[in-house]
Amino acid sequence: MSGSGMRSAAHGLLPTDTTEDVRTRGAGVSTQVAVLPVGSFEQHGAYLPLATDTLVACAVAREIAAAYPVHLLPPVTISCSHEHAAWPGTVSISSVTLHAVVRDIAASLRRSGVEALVVVNGHGGNYVLGNVVQETSARGERMALFPAAEDWEAARVEAGVVTSLLTDMHAGEIETSILLHTDPECVRSGYETSDFVADDRRHLLTLGMSGYTDSGVIGRPSLGSAEKGKALLESLAASFGTYFSALTGE
Repeated sequence: MSGSGMRSAAHGLLPTDTTEDVRTRGAGVSTQVAVLPVGSFEQHGAYLPLATDTLVACAVAREIAAAYPVHLLPPVTISCSHEHAAWPGTVSISSVTLHAVVRDIAASLRRSGVEALVVVNGHGGNYVLGNVVQETSARGERMALFPAAEDWEAARVEAGVVTSLLTDMHAGEIETSILLHTDPECVRSGYETSDFVADDRRHLLTLGMSGYTDSGVIGRPSLGSAEKGKALLESLAASFGTYFSALTGE
């Protein structure tokens, strides 16, 4: 299955569709599906930008939009990054606010005839997104959260990422690889020597990231490569097929 031939290529973080592009795509499908990237604005060590999670979420969403007839939305760029508050530049909103934003976007889409929403989450601390999807689905409305841990694990294996998902917690091999592929100009020197492991993080919600790392990094960014980043995104796009079918019945 491929995306609509009428789709305008996304440029940077923002889709360039016109309203006629959206109308044409909607006329060609039985169930309209929108894709909402949700990132964050938080520290990612000294070598990745504060917008890393947004860049990753947008990269995943663009891969999906290139393969499926979905309505690509602009990203939510600030979310729940409270565990990173010890580092300059980090900005957060409350989980209540993020819940309301996603809920309102979904309601607006339904009013315009887009029945289903996929939330592409780029930040592990956005726990509330799972609640939004659960509550929405229980009301009989169509929503999904992507990628799941299983999708990331499959992508990790297929891409040859060495670091486990437990160890690759923040600014590690996966995130560095994706940005080396999609936004290499945003990756600064230093990732080659910034590896740091802290697998036991049982008090993370109490202590925050600063309780476990001085640099803000937990993972092995030195193992990152553009080739792995490309393979990760390709695997995630393939995994999305089951989500599209679940939402559309196709």
